[in-house]
Amino acid sequence: MTSPQHFARAATIRAMLLVLVGSLGMQLSAVIALGLFDTLGVLGTSSARLAVAAVFLLIIFRPRLRGRSRREWISIILYGAAMAAMNGFLYLAIERIPLGIATTIDFLGPCLVALAASRRLREILLALAALAGVALIAGFGGPFDTLGLIFAAAAGACFGLYTLLAARIGQSSGGLSAVALSVAVAAILTLPFSVPAVPLIRPEQWGLLVLSALLGTALAFTVDTMAGRLTSARVLGVFFAFDPVLGTLLGVLILGQVLTLPASLGIALVVAAGAGIVWFAGKQR
Repeated sequence: MTSPQHFARAATIRAMLLVLVGSLGMQLSAVIALGLFDTLGVLGTSSARLAVAAVFLLIIFRPRLRGRSRREWISIILYGAAMAAMNGFLYLAIERIPLGIATTIDFLGPCLVALAASRRLREILLALAALAGVALIAGFGGPFDTLGLIFAAAAGACFGLYTLLAARIGQSSGGLSAVALSVAVAAILTLPFSVPAVPLIRPEQWGLLVLSALLGTALAFTVDTMAGRLTSARVLGVFFAFDPVLGTLLGVLILGQVLTLPASLGIALVVAAGAGIVWFAGKQR
């Protein structure tokens, strides 16, 4: 007979794989979007992606507007606002500082969520191990821009709120249809940036924009919310450490950046922290 511990561990593994897929989509999307900054601007690129993703998700899930409680609508609107702000601030940051540095600072938000929600010493130690890992990945040198760091920190604050709401929306009755509405809210909030940007898009850039929107917005937000149905915001906060890890690896494979020994050790620490979360999830109901 299958034990409750087995189900808990299996659910956590599925959540980890979903977050991994979302993180890969988010980082690939950022690499693609960098090529659109010169034409559309940073906020124009971010907001146009949200608009394209909203159209796709609304067509796929066809969410109902009636019959939702006031509490559910508040969560949907807050989730959408967090999405819009997180994307905008992160893109403003990566315009000024390296992608790996930006995503590392961005991760501080969900990591603080994991720390705040931890109840056992081992959970706190695993969250701190993940944080130490991304610090090693970021390193201590390189071109730092003060405004870029501020934007990355603001993105991290929004990422922390996003982490909490991903778990709340995922475990609500609204599910993925609520995600579609949240992305639509994000698209509406950023219309002042997307409307002027759309006429600037060249025909050959539409494919890149759609691909970036599907990978980094539609796919990433959907699988993150699915992961939130399977586990808690605390666990999601640790798993979001995949973002700086994958950002570093893609920097090596696509952008030709060098993977240093500290970055390699950081990746190992993050992987170990994720494995520890999965293992201990099976030790508790």
